[in-house]
Amino acid sequence: MSELCGWIEPNWPAPPGIRALTTLRRGGYSEQPFDGLNLGDHVGDDPAAVAHNRALLLHSLQLPSEPVWLTQVHGRDVVEAGSVPQGWTADALFSCTPGQVCAVLTADCLPLLLCSRAADRVAAVHAGWRGLAAGVIEATLDRLALPADEIMAWLGPAIGPRCFEVGAEVRDTFLQHAPETEAAFRYNRPGHWLADIYQFSRLCLKRRGVTAVWGGECCTVTDKERFYSYRRDGRTGRMATLIWIEEPAKA
Repeated sequence: MSELCGWIEPNWPAPPGIRALTTLRRGGYSEQPFDGLNLGDHVGDDPAAVAHNRALLLHSLQLPSEPVWLTQVHGRDVVEAGSVPQGWTADALFSCTPGQVCAVLTADCLPLLLCSRAADRVAAVHAGWRGLAAGVIEATLDRLALPADEIMAWLGPAIGPRCFEVGAEVRDTFLQHAPETEAAFRYNRPGHWLADIYQFSRLCLKRRGVTAVWGGECCTVTDKERFYSYRRDGRTGRMATLIWIEEPAKA
């Protein structure tokens, strides 16, 4: 296939001028096991197919610019989108420039989008459990430098709370830094808990005073038709979650 077969738009009341979406796996040029719209260039897919998929995304959605693609490492580094080249190593990026598209790639980790109520700042965050524990959300909020009540957040498609089993070391890591995160774990079997990555993120945002939060209804593991999932499939593709400020209409 060589078309873009749908996407998800956030169910948040973002101000006019903010555009955001998450791609689905359907369509595109990638073959199994990456079928079809794989946008990750680090997963073993044919580089030509990934390039075609990225070009398809750009032109089908009439994006104002090529998305800034990061090399994500499950850390807490945050960069300004216009200040780094393609492939820069970081796990979050922000922009105050209209027409500059911020992007993160995921296949179970949480894509978190942030915007200002004034529609003058946006950010995209790649938040797996390691990034959450390292403070990637807090680091991004610091870079946005806005009062908490001026920030809106959307939790994009990620692994659901019934599928994310973790060991005691993961639970202990969170509890040592934030005891209140115990509410995000449910005992599953000896030495293992089910973790709610959506609840982790809401707790991180709440600690910083951000309460305008939407999303968090999807599960990438159980919805194979729409989403890639590393935990489900191992060798797989990546969805992209994008956000940008629209450019002013030309007279």
